[in-house]
Amino acid sequence: MNLEPVVAKLTRLFGDRATTAASVRDHHGHGEGYFPTRAPDMVIFPHTTEEVSDAVKVCALHNVPIVPFGTGTSLEGHVAAVEGGVCIDLSQMNSVVEVNDEDLDCRVQAGVTRKQLNEHLRDTGLFFPIDPGADASIGGMASTRASGTNAVRYGTMRENVMGLTVVTADGRIIKTGGRARKSSAGYDLTRIFVGAEGTLGIITEVQLRLYGIPEAITSAVCQYPDMESAVNTVIMTIQLGIPVARIEFLDDVQMQACIDYSKLEGYEGKPTLFFEFHGTEAGAAEQAEQVKAISDDLGGSAFQWTAKAEDRTHLWQARHDAYYAALALAPGKKGIATDACVPISRLAEAILDTKKDIEESGLVAPIVGHVGDGNFHLVLLYDEGDKEELGRCKALIERMNHRAIAMGGTCTGEHGIGMGKKHFLVAEHGDAVSYMRQVKKAFDPENIMNPGKMVSL
Repeated sequence: MNLEPVVAKLTRLFGDRATTAASVRDHHGHGEGYFPTRAPDMVIFPHTTEEVSDAVKVCALHNVPIVPFGTGTSLEGHVAAVEGGVCIDLSQMNSVVEVNDEDLDCRVQAGVTRKQLNEHLRDTGLFFPIDPGADASIGGMASTRASGTNAVRYGTMRENVMGLTVVTADGRIIKTGGRARKSSAGYDLTRIFVGAEGTLGIITEVQLRLYGIPEAITSAVCQYPDMESAVNTVIMTIQLGIPVARIEFLDDVQMQACIDYSKLEGYEGKPTLFFEFHGTEAGAAEQAEQVKAISDDLGGSAFQWTAKAEDRTHLWQARHDAYYAALALAPGKKGIATDACVPISRLAEAILDTKKDIEESGLVAPIVGHVGDGNFHLVLLYDEGDKEELGRCKALIERMNHRAIAMGGTCTGEHGIGMGKKHFLVAEHGDAVSYMRQVKKAFDPENIMNPGKMVSL
């Protein structure tokens, strides 16, 4: 790989928006996962799709790897430059291009973050509901097929991306999808790029569905004597078709961590569900009463309501800070965040078996999850210098993922594959992975787009 002409050409094209500074390269060589830093050889900061295209053409000419970068919040090694090359940081492509409030859609550059978008929409009466916790970029969320706390009602990025602008591996600019609510025209290229983790092309613009801000939003917290009662409340709620907006589960360890870290007053370190209900005043109240009846039958405590906006914000911020709360359980230790997802009927079995496995392993690993759609997470704590403890963490992750796959679930509901879950992808999809490789070769024959992720060639 001859980098000198690439560095020279990109420096001429981007000026001070191109750098080989070690500190900048190191920052772009890792996400928030536990994987070691793998720094790129150069980082550039384009402002337009055309600039991304120009950069890709330079890299393609010299067969130099490319790694797209959003905000660096991914967890499975997605942004590590495993073969070096050029990191294309899209964070300065952060314009909201258009908002079509009558049609409930918008178009944004890939570097726009979800919080930035909702702040921009605040006066329109609309919002974008996908909330993975971190203030991730929209392009990154599309690339990892993100979801989050609202997915049980509003779906994931798969359902909410209507179209894309993509720079392909040879530098061409293509548009997929559109603004129509449905289409039968040709292959669904949008769905191929959504979730491709930058291995097929670079997403530079995203067309998104929007939703009206609900008339009423209420939240409630309910605590349970045991995990089974909490999870069965979730299962019955979903099976009865009650349209809750969010159901979040925290086991006793995670709840105590959140109480201590986020100063949640009036709660105990017990298995806990956070609920949120959206709709009209009457509709939200009806949903809440239906869920409360289920919860009461299963031994849940009285709902603690948080109707005020500031109280809801504090509650959900505590949920979003669960990872940092878990780290605070063992100061000095590192955390491995991982996830799996199972059919809702197998959720109780999956979580209870995982909890037993954690206890038998001797590890500290709080459980938290967007359980309304069967997705749950662990934060496994380990001493960075203790290889044996790290080995136990990895073994637990292996068992958790294979257990989920055996139940008809998946090795990842929202974190993605990256480097960390490539072998689980094979366990889950078998021979179908060979067809994924063929897709990769068709879109990126020289394997310059985020190599080493998703599938091995």
